[in-house]
Order: sequence, then structure tokens, then C-alpha cells
Amino acid sequence: ALVADVDCTADGKSLCGKVGVSGYPTIKYGDPSALEDYKGGRDLSSLQKFAKDNLVPMCSPSNIDLCDDAKKKQIEELMAESSDSLASKIKEKEEELANVE
Repeated sequence: ALVADVDCTADGKSLCGKVGVSGYPTIKYGDPSALEDYKGGRDLSSLQKFAKDNLVPMCSPSNIDLCDDAKKKQIEELMAESSDSLASKIKEKEEELANVE
């Protein structure tokens, strides 16, 4: 699971628009491609209960058994690449994103 804080007034503005954040504070959870709004309590006890009941392992390199065949293949290909190659791909994607923004 990922927990992140995004400043929607600065560099994170486009991300906030993309995932439907229009006010602060907003808590989203779920599949990164289809985030859902958290509507529960904001106290520690409520957040802990929600996390325990709802946040489950997802497809990732450390949970490859939870991935479909296409994602497994993609992860295996990326894991076979060198660190330099991956860094280069990340830089390319960051430049693409900067051009879109």
C-alpha cells in the first residue's frame, strides 16, 4: 500500500486533477488507475480499522503471485534490466510528463 501527501497547489496540481482531488484534505485509496474516496473517520482508530479491513496486498514485484499474466511479464522484463537502463526509462517518462504539464 502507498500513503502519500500531494500538494495540489504546486507541482502536484495535474495529479490532483487527474484523480479528482478538489479539496483538502482528501484521502484516496485503491487501484492507482481507479482510486476511490475514503469517507470514514479521520481519527487514528478509524483509519487503522479501515486499513486493516480494506488495504490488501496488490500486484507488485514482491507479490508477483497476485499479478495477471500480462503484469507478471512486464515486471519480469523490468526486473531483468540494469539499473542504468531503468534510470534512463524513468528519466524519459519524467520528461514526457513535464511536457504534458
